[in-house]
Amino acid sequence: MNVVPTESPATDPDPVGATGEELDHQRAAIAALGHELRVLVDATVRTATPTEVLHRVTDGVRRLTGQLTGRRRVRAEIPAVDQFPGGVRMYSPVTGAGSPLAPPMQVTPDSDGVVGRCTLGIAHEGPPGYGHGGMSAMLLDELMGWTCAVAGMPGMTVSLQVRYHRPVPLETPLRVYAQVTGTEGRKIFVDGSISTEEDPSVVVVTADGVFVSPDPDRTRALFPNVR
Repeated sequence: MNVVPTESPATDPDPVGATGEELDHQRAAIAALGHELRVLVDATVRTATPTEVLHRVTDGVRRLTGQLTGRRRVRAEIPAVDQFPGGVRMYSPVTGAGSPLAPPMQVTPDSDGVVGRCTLGIAHEGPPGYGHGGMSAMLLDELMGWTCAVAGMPGMTVSLQVRYHRPVPLETPLRVYAQVTGTEGRKIFVDGSISTEEDPSVVVVTADGVFVSPDPDRTRALFPNVR
């Protein structure tokens, strides 16, 4: 769970140990590349392109991928540009400015919870013209996790029940909302909803979830790279 938006060539050294301004430049470069990748994904799924053009573009993308040299991080390794837990997640598939998969959702605290704002594109389509139900669940799960962290109780999802009241329109600004409704020991109970920015009073998807704050030993076992 997390946000933050944020040009350097692919041959730049690994940013481990970078601080301050260097990290800001790295995040800005990652966000710029993420934006262009999302534009490419949108064009790929939207444009009816002749076969020969598809082959030519495929070769071009393959050459570009070859330019992304340098050490590749392994599973569970936290990117140097991230602040985990509770901060920047540049490659989050929901909020990450550097992710070609993300909308990306912008998150801000609200008086009683947390608000997320994003617009789903054609790449997120389920039924023609509407978002895939799994995207709605992912948006809610992310934001509900955020609200736990904002409330000072970062937790992991153990249960998420989603109810779809209306289809979620694509290419329409959305308002996602989440708030903590109660706690019981290490359990955190959270409600969430999705509506459009144009008419936030009409809720199209709702959810209720249970999150659990892992104890210190479990946290160290799950996230050995967190200090």
